[in-house]
Amino acid sequence: MGKTSKDKRDVYYRLAKEEGWRARSAFKLMQIDDEFKLLEGVKNVVDLCAAPGSWSQVLAKRLHKDGTENAKIVAVDLQAMAPLKGVIQLQGDITQVSTANAIIDHFKGESADLVVCDGAPDVTGLHEMDEYIQAQLLLAALNITTHILKPGGSFLAKIFRGKDITLLYSQLKLFFPKVTVTKPLSSRNSSIESFVVCQDYSPPSDYVPNMSNPLLDHKYTDWNQLTGSNRIIVPFLACGDLSAYDSDTNYPLELEGREPYLYRPPVQAPISPPYEESVHLKKSKGLGKCVEPNMSVEETVKSVEESVATLHLNKDLKP
Repeated sequence: MGKTSKDKRDVYYRLAKEEGWRARSAFKLMQIDDEFKLLEGVKNVVDLCAAPGSWSQVLAKRLHKDGTENAKIVAVDLQAMAPLKGVIQLQGDITQVSTANAIIDHFKGESADLVVCDGAPDVTGLHEMDEYIQAQLLLAALNITTHILKPGGSFLAKIFRGKDITLLYSQLKLFFPKVTVTKPLSSRNSSIESFVVCQDYSPPSDYVPNMSNPLLDHKYTDWNQLTGSNRIIVPFLACGDLSAYDSDTNYPLELEGREPYLYRPPVQAPISPPYEESVHLKKSKGLGKCVEPNMSVEETVKSVEESVATLHLNKDLKP
């Protein structure tokens, strides 16, 4: 596969590199903000699951467009992220109270006006499992949001829309009177992802945020049996100018009205990706040597573990 293969089939991936965005998801946030004006009047904003940082880039560009940094942006992720000008980076777990307290400390005791979360699990291809794991991630994001978001604030997060989405809508409606599902044009039609825009944060009067008691409930079936007015109906809105590029269409490398095509590497490669060890083993042929065609599953697992242990030992012995 040539270097330009992905550029040919994904126009937003190509444009992201040309315009200096770390990922194509930057266009999703820009198109959503153009429709909902989420960044108007925002002074404190939190970007959860921020790596590699494309949404933080958009936040910094739009909130600091006058050259000042009056708006504070805190980016949170478990993974290390390359620095961004005007963005406070916090490496932490969004399910921990300490992370919520650290965010508030950066805002000098104030709460956030907006919380965004573009986090998603590594998909397995098993749609129901992917939807469930994504729902749990969103609920974890919502849980920390209840600690740091001021009344009247907004919450934007990625969701996987499936048959069990009603429970998730119902949980969001407990905290936000206005909940809208949107799909920007830069999000592929072939993808089950959408984004939920929750506005006017109004928690129940007796609700006390508690990280040790997350908003988890596994009784999806009970909610899906509801009918009529008891069933939550959330409006769906496609956002983005109709003249924008179609994310499911292949475009020529030479786009009309733009500069001549020039291949560009990704803006920011991952710092310490989870697949780093596998790539190293493959390049050193350590993984290929440790697995034989006639090995049993148990023998294969043991051999790979020994190979990885040897790799770690060699790293430790390096001066």
